[in-house]
Amino acid sequence: MDLVRRIVKVGHKEVKLSPKEYDLLRILVQHAGKVLTHKFLLGELWDQLTDAQYLSGLCRQLRQKIEADPERPQFVLTETGVGYRLRAPD
Repeated sequence: MDLVRRIVKVGHKEVKLSPKEYDLLRILVQHAGKVLTHKFLLGELWDQLTDAQYLSGLCRQLRQKIEADPERPQFVLTETGVGYRLRAPD
């Protein structure tokens, strides 16, 4: 992910993300390895109080674009009842 040029690549292929998908991924990258709560992410992504289902749907869309198998994500991980975490690089 190139934060300066707003480019996301999976392997050598550039992936087109919506502005909200990009913002979610950017926040996860900036906090890689840390669990980010639903409340924190909702506050960062939307100006007003928004239902957590919007975040869930956004995360699902992001996984469809960056995960090899979105049903078994390897990068954007769900922390049940808490929020999401981007797996830290090895």
